[in-house]
Amino acid sequence: MKIFLKIWRQKDAKSNGKLVDYEMDNVIPHMSFLEMMDTLNEKLVLSGEHPVEFDHDCREGICGQCGVMINGRAHGPLKNTTTCQLHMRSFKDGDTIYIEPFRAEGFPIKRDLKVDRSAFDRIIGAGGFVSVNTGQAPEANSIPITHEIAESAFDSAACIGCGACVATCKNSSAALFTSAKISHLAKLPQGQQEARKRALTMVAQMDAEDFGHCSNTEACEVECPQGISVLNIARMNWEFLKGNVLK
Repeated sequence: MKIFLKIWRQKDAKSNGKLVDYEMDNVIPHMSFLEMMDTLNEKLVLSGEHPVEFDHDCREGICGQCGVMINGRAHGPLKNTTTCQLHMRSFKDGDTIYIEPFRAEGFPIKRDLKVDRSAFDRIIGAGGFVSVNTGQAPEANSIPITHEIAESAFDSAACIGCGACVATCKNSSAALFTSAKISHLAKLPQGQQEARKRALTMVAQMDAEDFGHCSNTEACEVECPQGISVLNIARMNWEFLKGNVLK
């Protein structure tokens, strides 16, 4: 296939960026989207140009590093699919593809398609953990958890922290990410002791990172590659209100 690319190029956070045109011939439909980007970068390096910088790691839809906006959609046109799992057969010969970074106040651009998502790390560090005494592993049956609760907690924990929810939200809200991290611990007995503090500190850190407010348009759930439910946001709000009442 012949593909026309319009890729956002930006030297650093303080520089002005712009869309730059590239033309790719002989694109194999079975290529992954990132393999196509690798091929472009090989071409640029051989011609003495600086390659397009983008984030990636596992390329298995697990780590959440590969997110970019493709034709205006986080991770591209397929539902519940990360950028690294997207293949060029999703496009047609002669298509023009716009590739831009995730945009949000809390995701400053580092270069080209690379953004700084360390705000998510700081939100997790504010309370997304369980404090336990290390030592002998507890008996597996000492804290019985029903299958329904375990599965619900696992569904929340499936969030990979890619940031698609932020990028697709008109307010750049991180509510879905934060609520998933709060909910999966709040649903388990091990997370109950710190539930109040966790909700208050993580929401406070989310606000401090300049993410916008959730207005319940639910675009985040639609574009989330893991299909994380907005019911987690309702759970976060409940945990937050409960924490404020019990302060």
